[in-house]
Amino acid sequence: MAEDPQRNFRSAYYEKVGFRGVEEKKSLEIVLKDNPLDVEKLSTFSQRFPLPSMYRIHVWKVLLGILPPHSDSHTLVSRCRLQQFQDISSALTAMRFTHTHTPQTELYLRMFQLENQKLPRRSEPRPADDEDENFLAISRAMEEIVDDPVDCYWLVRCFVNQFKIKFGDSIPHLPKSLEHFLSQEDACLLAHLKSSGSLHSLPYRLWFRRCFAGCLPESSLQRVWDKVISGSCKILVFVAVEILLSYKILLMGISHPDGVYNFLSNLPQDNTDAIVTKAIDLWHKHCGTPMHAV
Repeated sequence: MAEDPQRNFRSAYYEKVGFRGVEEKKSLEIVLKDNPLDVEKLSTFSQRFPLPSMYRIHVWKVLLGILPPHSDSHTLVSRCRLQQFQDISSALTAMRFTHTHTPQTELYLRMFQLENQKLPRRSEPRPADDEDENFLAISRAMEEIVDDPVDCYWLVRCFVNQFKIKFGDSIPHLPKSLEHFLSQEDACLLAHLKSSGSLHSLPYRLWFRRCFAGCLPESSLQRVWDKVISGSCKILVFVAVEILLSYKILLMGISHPDGVYNFLSNLPQDNTDAIVTKAIDLWHKHCGTPMHAV
């Protein structure tokens, strides 16, 4: 994969001395002073730059529609969100679906099911289906990013709903997109995955249905979710491509699909920030600076 040494040196230097982060923070602060907030500007900013951690949750809440664009109504809306959380939680307790020791992620799932009229009967317990497991995985990851349980629930709820509505039709096509971009980056690795039967056994559900929840640590995951929440699910493809490229030597030595799947489902956690950074560069390389690329 060809790289621009001058660009890489310049980016590394700016980040090292703090210029880049300072300028991005100032730019975002200007956008956040608008009333009403320009959601399109926020989305574009999030796709072009990494969100400063001190503003990330606030921006996510606006982009997901948890808070309205008019910032003078944020306090009132936040109180309403809290009241709704308490009402639903109390209803579940009254129906004996939850109790004081129920794990928060299970509470979020039951609340989500109740709001969507999918709460199972207590007399007919059923194991969690794929959608439930995906919701729980995203909830566990969000818990590592967000401290407040009310914010956590609303972020998970709206993230899952937005992802399904915006990208539900695109998700089945992402494995084919991965194959296409991997063919451009490393045809040899793609040929090996095909010949070993591993290409169709990659952990697509973990990558594309759960948006890497349970795969990447939160420090890396939240940078990926910045892009998904701001309007692109294709970033998931480039993270997957970069994972394959980063572990090419190891993968080339595995000839059985189960071995490839097991390794990729339990990635080492010490190199993920670099992988995500390269994936975002790869995303921009192939897509320019997409605003709402799917």
